[in-house]
Amino acid sequence: QVQLVESGGGLVQAGGSLRLSCVTSGRIFSSYAMGWFRQAPGKEREIVAAINWNTAKTFYADSVKGRFTISREHAQNTVFLQMNSLKPEDTAVYYCAVAWHPSGGYYTKSNEYTYWGQGTQVTVSS
Repeated sequence: QVQLVESGGGLVQAGGSLRLSCVTSGRIFSSYAMGWFRQAPGKEREIVAAINWNTAKTFYADSVKGRFTISREHAQNTVFLQMNSLKPEDTAVYYCAVAWHPSGGYYTKSNEYTYWGQGTQVTVSS
């Protein structure tokens, strides 16, 4: 069983920055894929970024490329999402998720992930 706890959300003005954290506990294997998703009211959950725990291969949605950075810290069992140059359209509940990946890669679809955190709200004002 894996538990995920997100933190770091909040209210920020457009152009500002936030750093989200996702602390993992339980059995984490090196071949896990970690993803950050977001869901705005009335919209489907969408991938933001993903990383492989072992290989550090990364993926970014086009909408956040150049603004967001995903990273992981083994010693802290934590995955981070650094969000810069935030826009009002980034407003959403952000979730982290994890799933075992057999070949050191990542997943981009929500139904490919097994464990989910409870989410953290990010609100960007204009």
